[in-house]
Amino acid sequence: MITVQSAFRYPVKSMLGVPADAASVVASGLLGDRGWALVDLETGKVASAKRPRLWRRLLRVRVEQPAEGGPIGMVLPGGERVVAGAPEADEALSRLLDRPVAMRQAREPGAEIDRAVPEEVLDHGMDAEVDATVIELSAAAPGQGFVDYAPLHLITTATLATVDTALGRHVDPRVFRPNLVLATPGLSGYAENGWIGSELAIGQEVRLAVFQQTPRCAVPTLPHGDLVPDPDVLRMLSRDNRVPVEGAGRQPVAGVYATVLAGGTIRPGDLVRRT
Repeated sequence: MITVQSAFRYPVKSMLGVPADAASVVASGLLGDRGWALVDLETGKVASAKRPRLWRRLLRVRVEQPAEGGPIGMVLPGGERVVAGAPEADEALSRLLDRPVAMRQAREPGAEIDRAVPEEVLDHGMDAEVDATVIELSAAAPGQGFVDYAPLHLITTATLATVDTALGRHVDPRVFRPNLVLATPGLSGYAENGWIGSELAIGQEVRLAVFQQTPRCAVPTLPHGDLVPDPDVLRMLSRDNRVPVEGAGRQPVAGVYATVLAGGTIRPGDLVRRT
């Protein structure tokens, strides 16, 4: 029996996520997920930790759980608190990143990010200037949010256990930044690799279509909050779970992307039925 183990929102792109006791699912993903982002005022691109040299410090910024419709608070390393949309937030984040940035709440059409070549980050380190590809944000998602590609990212406990076993230690699921962690007792290996083309019914309302594995960038190797960097996560996936991804060749993957067929509310413990 597959169930929802946990759900996560990431109110500000590339900052730390917050767990959700109940999550509303709409066409663009989880309501309140990646509704804000920082824009690099020098290039016009959206700041993403996929380019670690410039933006990895964002993964140390904690987002405080916002009340329904309330302002989003952020806690910077060192304890400074700012509110999304306030001028002092732009100033504080620009100081943190040593680069002029401004927060935005709606994605402009054609918004782009830089994605550092993961293998080069592994070879040369997080501080190195490495080759990057430019990708369009939210190419498979409606709305004005700042999701990387698709409305939802799912990962199973089977995959997480396989990663732990391969590395001989526990890897915190936060490094994969999933929206949903699905408990899959009885399944093993990278279980969701075989779900492409499947539909998932979650609880009484939500239906999702799984359409692609999630290629992994350098982000799982980076420090998230108090977690230490762990480049072996990506090295292991590159060795053990490199599969063909449509339009991208063979990629190290963990988890899958899904679109929303029917919205509703998801809660931990909800039954998941795969068809």
